[in-house]
Amino acid sequence: MTTAAAPQPIEILLVEDNPGDVRLTRETLKDAKIHNNLSVAGDGAAALAHLRREGAAAGAARPDLILLDLNLPRMGGRELLGLIKNDAALRSIPVVVLTTSKAEEDILQSYDLHANCYISKPVELDGFIKVVKSIEDFWFTVVRLPKE
Repeated sequence: MTTAAAPQPIEILLVEDNPGDVRLTRETLKDAKIHNNLSVAGDGAAALAHLRREGAAAGAARPDLILLDLNLPRMGGRELLGLIKNDAALRSIPVVVLTTSKAEEDILQSYDLHANCYISKPVELDGFIKVVKSIEDFWFTVVRLPKE
């Protein structure tokens, strides 16, 4: 009798500087239907080092999905998004912009930089959990993600 190999966990890179949002995202994904590993970068520069596997991130797994806040210290989300989507080695990684901004300018600029989708974070707890679960349902159940 052959046993099927356990499915590989989905690798997620959360680029977020708000500790509360990191905690909520981590807790929501911990209860997810799909096995996942969540890595967190607190700013765009740390995220880029993770993606390029530089320095302390030399052994980092390539993410299957990036959840990106726009308003970050050091290197902002817009700049990071542009760098990701202009890098042949990284551009196939789906990027979900997950931010508090509802400004039309931010939405247009994110799509111009080739974000895969743009989601405004709800301010209330239940709404935030619902958004993270909908990301999980869509990106990990419906969509087929590229492998490295």
